[in-house]
Amino acid sequence: TGLSIQKHDFKIPENNKNHHTEEISTERLIVRRGQPFTITVSFSAPIHNYLQQMKRTFLIVQTGSHPSEAGEVLAEFPISSLGDQKQWSAAVEEQDPNFWTLRVNTPANAPIGQYTLLLRASKSPKRLGNFTLLFNPWCRDDEVFLANEAQRQEYILNQDGIIYQGTENAILPQPWDFSQFEEDMIDICFILLAQWEKFQREKDPVQLKNPVHVCRAVAAMLNCNKFRSLTEHEPEQHYNGTPPSKWLGSSPILRQWIATKFQPIRYRQCWVFAAVLCSVLRCLGIPTRVVTGFTWTHNTKSGLSVDEYYDEDGTLLTQDKTARVWTFHVWNECWMARPDLLPEYSGWQALDATCQEKSEGLSFCGPAPVHAIKEGDTQVDYDVCYFFAAINAKCHVWIHKADDTLKPAFGGTKYTGNNISTKGVGTERCEDITQNYKYPEGSLWEKKVLDKAYRNMKELETTSSSTAQFISIPTALEEPVNLFIHLQSNNSLQLGQDITLSIEVFNHSGREKDTHLVVGIQALHYNGVPIAQLWKEEFHFNLQSNSVNNLHVSVPYTWFGKELGENHLLRLTAVLRDEDSFYMYLAQEEISIRDSPLTIEFPENVVQYKPSIAKISLQNPLMEPLEQCVIAVAGRGLIYRQRNYRLGSVQAKSTQELQIPFTPTRAGPRRLTACLTCLQLQNLKSYKTINIAAA
Repeated sequence: TGLSIQKHDFKIPENNKNHHTEEISTERLIVRRGQPFTITVSFSAPIHNYLQQMKRTFLIVQTGSHPSEAGEVLAEFPISSLGDQKQWSAAVEEQDPNFWTLRVNTPANAPIGQYTLLLRASKSPKRLGNFTLLFNPWCRDDEVFLANEAQRQEYILNQDGIIYQGTENAILPQPWDFSQFEEDMIDICFILLAQWEKFQREKDPVQLKNPVHVCRAVAAMLNCNKFRSLTEHEPEQHYNGTPPSKWLGSSPILRQWIATKFQPIRYRQCWVFAAVLCSVLRCLGIPTRVVTGFTWTHNTKSGLSVDEYYDEDGTLLTQDKTARVWTFHVWNECWMARPDLLPEYSGWQALDATCQEKSEGLSFCGPAPVHAIKEGDTQVDYDVCYFFAAINAKCHVWIHKADDTLKPAFGGTKYTGNNISTKGVGTERCEDITQNYKYPEGSLWEKKVLDKAYRNMKELETTSSSTAQFISIPTALEEPVNLFIHLQSNNSLQLGQDITLSIEVFNHSGREKDTHLVVGIQALHYNGVPIAQLWKEEFHFNLQSNSVNNLHVSVPYTWFGKELGENHLLRLTAVLRDEDSFYMYLAQEEISIRDSPLTIEFPENVVQYKPSIAKISLQNPLMEPLEQCVIAVAGRGLIYRQRNYRLGSVQAKSTQELQIPFTPTRAGPRRLTACLTCLQLQNLKSYKTINIAAA
């Protein structure tokens, strides 16, 4: 009888801690490529009795149940005294008569995935067990290597996210639980990749070596109904599904996708796409962050000039339910080398999983090097031209008159990409990263980049029949300087607060002007599409030559508060008509409701595994009761899954308190999130982080 294996130990707690995967599991081996891990093997008899046999001892790693099939990985390598750290290899670190400690090396470019490890000391190999291999931003030879440890902690290991919404002048932080290390999330991520391979009808392990391919595969699975996607586009209607604003984290969405056997999940918008994509990529080991751009031009077909049409009351006309300029848009950035491109294009890559109207190929965009976007290198893969146009296009506004004629709206030109922000590293503060994407507005560098991008686009247009038609660099309309209109209001409102509008109309001409002014307020979806006209008032006045007319208008909250929509956005417009020349002038502002009526309080000292109570207060600031109030509460490591508390009605100008019993299961910083929904209000969230003392 030959030498046999009595037992083995994958040293899971120790290995997972060294590989920064202990948050994922302490019961299964999860390691990162390019970094060795340690196992021990005990034999049935002293090893020195079988020296010849031990010289022929090999380790085998394989994927799939039939590794000989195409599309699977199979590697067999001897156990030596050294071991090549750049390849699949194994070396003996310690030994005694019956016992080996082995160091197993994995290549820094090995395909990620689920592996089986076998040891062959005789004719038939013995299966030792399974392990999972991930990308490794701690390894210099991995394409996702990120040198800064604080950034690795943020963009790989942090599960508490903040996604920015609102407007460029009143940015609203919204909590999101990425939960990338929750139980079963890693399996769901690999199921997602397997489904992509299934729909591609090919399985090529080489593709799973490449973070660019993995990013594109995950983005495709999230947004393409053609591939039985994870989520489904339904911009305005949320019946028979969950409104996007009600989701508090990624794991319930992905678990629902698994539970329904890969049926599309209703519903999601850009921030849900970006949040789920961030969770999956962080779980797989690719440094990823969520980015918000305010005044984003959507579906430009890569043009640098777009048009919007308003009626004479200042309401955006969107018969096709699309708007050119979104109030905000959310996408991702992933950190990686780009060996397929020039070295300067390595680093942050923009990736947008939201459906785009593209002329060919899949309907997501990226990964596009952020450096290429800034420099106007629109020919670079993937989809740099779409990102460049989205943050550099200028939008010209037209007034669609009652007689079906179009008039340019002077003063209404919109400039896009004015603010691009993400969560700061190791903090809950907002970081402005606009300078990563574009040069300062009006600078010489900006002009050079626009000129270069336009030349690149024209070249693409002439060499590719399938490329979208690129529109020339926008030039300003010839604006008459006779009249000028300025609209000003609060950048943000508190719940229940009235809107105070200030409108100034300047007459710079040398004669009296007869004018007609329409001031209005519309509730908005995040994509710029109006929900409803909430208020409108008309004024008719004569302006003396070289004079200014000041109007101050107060609009009570009760006139607009009932139809705010789930993003709590309002568009204020002022349309001025010169009755002599029939020229039209437009001014507009977008504002948001910022504050939440919810506050969260914790006891002073909270210890792991010890029961405790948090207090949530709901303060109704309105002059009417809040009816059918439901507060959803979630807190990974504090409470199990999401809880819903029904409060009924909360009387006007009163406060109701809610006791939340919890027993923290994990130490360190932990966040509790509360979300209020009632008949009058939607999507009002609050969150608070507490440091849990270890037991």
